[in-house]
Amino acid sequence: MPKVTLITHTPDPEMTIASAARLCYSPATIAEVQEKLTPEKAGEFVEMLAGLGHQSPIEHAVFTFGIEGVSRALLAQITRHRIASFSVQSQRYVRENDFEVAEVPEAKAEFELAMRESIAHYQKIAELLKSRRERELLEQGLSPKAAASRAEKNAIEDARFVLPNACDTKMIVTMNARSLMNFFELRCCQRAQWEIREVADQMLRLCLGVAPHLFQKAGPGCVRGGCPEGKMTCGMAAEMREKYAKMREEAHG
Repeated sequence: MPKVTLITHTPDPEMTIASAARLCYSPATIAEVQEKLTPEKAGEFVEMLAGLGHQSPIEHAVFTFGIEGVSRALLAQITRHRIASFSVQSQRYVRENDFEVAEVPEAKAEFELAMRESIAHYQKIAELLKSRRERELLEQGLSPKAAASRAEKNAIEDARFVLPNACDTKMIVTMNARSLMNFFELRCCQRAQWEIREVADQMLRLCLGVAPHLFQKAGPGCVRGGCPEGKMTCGMAAEMREKYAKMREEAHG
């Protein structure tokens, strides 16, 4: 199952956003704007911004997450969110040993067989390539240690072509609050794939814990109004609103 941690974030994100937003409409200095703000006023101001649709100030708040136990299929989805920074475990430098995927009872046995076969093929190809490359490097005069290290890298770089989308990976992801709002709207949606929806829910819970006013209306589009999916709606808008209302309540303690 996916595991998400909040590694770091902008200190006092709501104060930072409120300061930036108020500065747009104030003749005061930055120091004066900040002096007049209290955490309570900042929270109220951030909620007001959300209602007005004034989104540029929330880009000043940045959140960095650690995401583990997810598939390469999720990686392909999450990197479509372009206003973000990603650092992903490399398949060129790290040899794969196992895969992570949700269990589907009626297909579990077949899936596990396919995964075992994929691992076996990957390991066999990697060993064959490594053995040949290691001999070549030794003939070129490299030390046994250096030859083995370089051959391992070359081997797994090519062997990875047989790896499936279920292959386990981990990453560190940084997004500003505006990008996160868009991410939550799309990926918390019931129509999103289950794995990235679970990751998005965990990320939202963590964000609500440090900036509850900022993310008060975050979640799938139906949380703030009608379903934006049109004919493709899941038909569960009421259930989704209840789910995210409960999430907000839990975050507030």
